[in-house]
Amino acid sequence: MAVPGKKATKQFSSSTTSMGSDEDLKVYCQPCNRDGPRLPVHGYCTNCSEHLCETCFTLHRRHTLSRHHTLLDKSNMPKTLSHATPRQPDNFTKPCPKHNIEMIKFYCHDHKALLCNVCVTLEHTVTSCHVNYIPDISGQTINGTEYQDVLKDLNDITERSSNFLQHMKKMNELSNKSLTEALTGILKFRKKINQRLDEMERQVKNTVKIIQEDNSKNLKTVETASGDVLKSLKSSSDVIKHLNTSKQANDLFMELKHAQQMIKNYEQSVSKLSEFEVKEYKLEPNEVISNLLAKEKSLGMLKDRLLSPALRSRQFSQMDKIGIITSKDRLDCWISGMTLHTPDLLIITDYANMAIKIVDISIKSVQAWHNFDSKPYDVTTVSQNDVAVTLPFHQTIQFFSVSRNNLRQKHTLKVDGECFGISFHKDKMVVSYLNPVKVEILLINGTVLQSIQDENIFKKPLNITTSDNCIYVSDYSLKTVTKLNWQCEVRGKYVCKESPCGLTMSDDGTVFVCIENPTIEEISGDCIKGQVVVKDIQWPQAVNWSADTCTLYTSSRVTPECDFIKLFKLSK
Repeated sequence: MAVPGKKATKQFSSSTTSMGSDEDLKVYCQPCNRDGPRLPVHGYCTNCSEHLCETCFTLHRRHTLSRHHTLLDKSNMPKTLSHATPRQPDNFTKPCPKHNIEMIKFYCHDHKALLCNVCVTLEHTVTSCHVNYIPDISGQTINGTEYQDVLKDLNDITERSSNFLQHMKKMNELSNKSLTEALTGILKFRKKINQRLDEMERQVKNTVKIIQEDNSKNLKTVETASGDVLKSLKSSSDVIKHLNTSKQANDLFMELKHAQQMIKNYEQSVSKLSEFEVKEYKLEPNEVISNLLAKEKSLGMLKDRLLSPALRSRQFSQMDKIGIITSKDRLDCWISGMTLHTPDLLIITDYANMAIKIVDISIKSVQAWHNFDSKPYDVTTVSQNDVAVTLPFHQTIQFFSVSRNNLRQKHTLKVDGECFGISFHKDKMVVSYLNPVKVEILLINGTVLQSIQDENIFKKPLNITTSDNCIYVSDYSLKTVTKLNWQCEVRGKYVCKESPCGLTMSDDGTVFVCIENPTIEEISGDCIKGQVVVKDIQWPQAVNWSADTCTLYTSSRVTPECDFIKLFKLSK
């Protein structure tokens, strides 16, 4: 580039090999050399891989797009051009989606966004963002770690999508087979009665037909969605491999970024597919109908049982731990509740020290608020900015707004009892109580929608986790995890070997639960099967699953482990 304020000097060839003298071994300012004048070198830019004269060196510090580049002075710079790593050619061909006539040339690390000149000027200035010129950083993508990771993620989600499609087909076969068997039972039972039951038989057949149509419709939806996912993933994988093989670093870099976003979107799509419920059916004939035909109104009931996805073989290994004790803590920490408010911000309740703590996972820091005169037990994320905390002995639910460095108290909701566990889903809260013993579904304003108060079902319900279709409650006394629907009807029950505490939903529809024996178990969505996924964790208390990072965050009640949050990474 031409540098303002410079006086033109004698023109030389840009090739150092044409000099044929000792001057060939000298290094000159590369930007100026492209325009003609050959000036002595004053420094070197590691980002641009170019030697600079004194004027270019000074301007490099001032220019918007290069002011954050790493510059080396004359004593530390490479002495010859051979030490400079050539960057990728500036052959940009992908237009900016916001500014169609501009080509993408930059990358913002803070927002993980591909940018054009206009984007950088208007929205991602160097004063607010970490922006790089793509040719300066794209060379490392060829056969790099990111290239390998994206291909691995593409393969993983492809496998998951294919496996779920096959599983869905098998579940539909079982469901349709069970419905066929139910119809056979109806026909056998029908022989014992007279023609007055024809209408009831037709009603049952119509019900079966509707369910079968729903099964077929759901399967078709999954087939279509899975097919689109597989096609898109294969296309992206092929393009990435081709760009890598042909060493088109710029396009590869951008394609990898697009693929990463696509992977994240498809992760959510595949997770949503698992929300489809497939049930098998069994006819329970009403034998009383033989003697009381005139008084009975039905042949029987189609009793359904949810066919949850099978438990996958999982292996977790401890990846890290974060200290959570603060200078104001007077007792050993007792983390009774936790919620992952953002991918790198964990909100935890310290029951023993009457504190709420914010753990910044990215920098392993903790901040605590001890301004309570009551012990907080559990916490749940309510919105992008808010969380709700149970204060059992005040019989209140306290709402807070959360930022990375601040916790601000908002409104308080008075409830009817000592509230312990809490989980918020969409516009509803599910709360467990120990005095009186019950589980309630409430609106955020405190209106009770549903309630279950039965000592045969709950004696000491502690923690809760929720999804679109169901609610799971751990009972410390009964050693059970009970599944409810949103009408507070029992839909399943898992009996643990020891008392369960904290629990969290996985993106596959299974439940991770802390067991005192000491393990963390994964329970199938129908509460029929369970498997140990983390062993030898001393008295696990609270647990939270991050689908974004495939990580379990856990707490313990045993010294000194109680003063740490442990991170267990899914390795298989």
